Amino acid sequence: MTEPIRITTPLSEARARELKAGDIVFLSGVIYAARDAAHKKMVEALERGEKLPVDFTGQVVYYVGPSPAQPGKPIGSAGPTTSGRMDSYTPKMFEQGLRGMIGKGYRAPAVVEAMKKHGVVYFAATGGAGALIAKAIKKYEVLAYGELGPEALAAMTVEDFPVIVVIDSAGNNFYEAGQKQYCQE
Repeated sequence: MTEPIRITTPLSEARARELKAGDIVFLSGVIYAARDAAHKKMVEALERGEKLPVDFTGQVVYYVGPSPAQPGKPIGSAGPTTSGRMDSYTPKMFEQGLRGMIGKGYRAPAVVEAMKKHGVVYFAATGGAGALIAKAIKKYEVLAYGELGPEALAAMTVEDFPVIVVIDSAGNNFYEAGQKQYCQE
């Protein structure tokens, strides 16, 4: 096993394009939490010609709806949600400079093509490990759409947040490559 790659956000296009499917990455810095309801609001705002509440240039978004925080903790369990729920909004977010996404599951072919065009990487966080993942989140601050509760747009300060590159900016898919070794010819 290779050593994990350590990255501090924001993520440049050049750095995103260097990452390869299967790379283990520890993210530190600020990442943004947003799920489908927040993505819908952001894309609708863009369609009305409005600015987004955050400049997404070089940023990473985590598809998460965290549980309430215990006393003294910034966040509760913070496992990934299924990324395909954001697929209809995702290419529009790439146009805003979004450079990385964290979630789980497959992405639509149109999203993968847009990733290749814009130099974006898709990371997976381990489903079912939300309590463990939450330990890497040091701060959680709602920035917009507070009425959405856990689906609000929030900034999360993270330290050594563990992810795997599932689809790199060339379209290589670790889900598919990882399964091939177990398939009979």
